[in-house]
Amino acid sequence: MIYIGIDPGMGGAVGVIDGDKLFVYDTPIMVVAGEKNKRMYDKVAMAHLLQPYSVLLGPTRDQVLVVLESVHAMPKQGVTSSFSFGRGLGIWEGIIAALSLPLEMPSPQRWKKEIMADQGREKDAARYKAMSLFPAIADHLSRVKDDGRAEALLMAEYGRRLRK
Repeated sequence: MIYIGIDPGMGGAVGVIDGDKLFVYDTPIMVVAGEKNKRMYDKVAMAHLLQPYSVLLGPTRDQVLVVLESVHAMPKQGVTSSFSFGRGLGIWEGIIAALSLPLEMPSPQRWKKEIMADQGREKDAARYKAMSLFPAIADHLSRVKDDGRAEALLMAEYGRRLRK
């Protein structure tokens, strides 16, 4: 069974649990040429990340599950960041649908209640929890900015627990 967790933000990631193998990839981003510091989602690279798991090409629908965090705008969150976050969510949803991948979309509260019941819900807590669950990949979660990687892996773990 293959479980894929996706933190859809621009600083997010894709975490994959494939049997006893673990993979984590930062969300593909590209810098727009000629525009200072403008970053955008690299949609082609995003699709390439998930393509090997497509039920159209290999695994059957009961052998793979994608868990995509169902995010929404928060009070006092900037309009630009909310729009960007929503754009990322929509891109991932479109790619997942095009590849015919089974999808669960839990809220952050739902998956964190299941996976992080024994600790806080802040970003560092997610990193520490992921490092304890997946020590083989802990070096990929050691920086503060690796919280998206940690959350993606934890969502994949949520999917695994959901299917059991």
